[in-house]
Amino acid sequence: MNRNAAYARRYGFPQRVRIVEVGPRDGLQAEPEFVATSDKIAMIDRLAAAGIREFEATSFVSPRAVPQLRDAAEVVAGVDRGRPIRLTTLVPNPRGAVAAAEAGVDAMVVFLSASESHNRKNVNRARAESLEGFREVVAIAREAGIKVQGAIATSFGCPFEGEVDVGAITDIAKAYAQMGITHVTLGDTTGMATPPLVAERCKALRREVPESEIALHFHNTRGIGLVNVHAGLAEGITIFESSIGGLGGCPFAPGATGNIATEDLVYMLHECGVETGIDAIAVTEAAAWMEGVMGRKLPGQAAKAGPRLKTSALDAVATACG
Repeated sequence: MNRNAAYARRYGFPQRVRIVEVGPRDGLQAEPEFVATSDKIAMIDRLAAAGIREFEATSFVSPRAVPQLRDAAEVVAGVDRGRPIRLTTLVPNPRGAVAAAEAGVDAMVVFLSASESHNRKNVNRARAESLEGFREVVAIAREAGIKVQGAIATSFGCPFEGEVDVGAITDIAKAYAQMGITHVTLGDTTGMATPPLVAERCKALRREVPESEIALHFHNTRGIGLVNVHAGLAEGITIFESSIGGLGGCPFAPGATGNIATEDLVYMLHECGVETGIDAIAVTEAAAWMEGVMGRKLPGQAAKAGPRLKTSALDAVATACG
């Protein structure tokens, strides 16, 4: 057994995990300048070529609310479906569900904030109103033969209310389960997650809603996004969401910075002995390409530094004097 595999076994990590790329939606939604539809499609195609198989491709949301995603149908239609990829899209309401079904997505994601105040800021609805609306979304998706997944924003804290009780998380997951939604993503909307919170919430969901499949979505606002992934691995979580280059941030939450970077996540997982099926070099090249698209440096680190054992010639740097 090699060193990395031994480390994974020591901490009880799963042998393999799934990475869901959310850059096309969560990564771009708050960008002030419109990213060309062709670049959004190319982002997905490049990452699919690197081995990523699951994408949160866009959101069928009002163009007035999120102008960046006004090309949702065009993005879904333009992606190369010759590879075995899965495209999911956020749908805030029945109208979005109808549009997503017509576009031929593989899964729809409904989303609710654990805190009342953030839900009102995010979708301008009370939590109870959102949940009631999801019943129609589920009916539309079911008729179209499309699976529905559930996300819970502000799962680890709210920028307006502060601490979020774990009971709010399990209550929403139970409401999802009653609708037939058994895939639940815990969203760290403003980077308020910590390893103890991750462990607490994962354990509570497993105890209270054992039928639910748990995914984790972390932001790197306070610099411990990958530490929280480590905590999730220790809890046996096998689905993590990330964004190429570390793009992202919620436009309806003060101080929200980017998601954990996909290339950094892949690097850490591989070095911890966890398989992903993703080519680490190809994904760092995709991150470098994405910097060119955005016209600026992105927060991800692995694409800048390269592999751990990357070496340089001795004459590449000056020799110290004295």
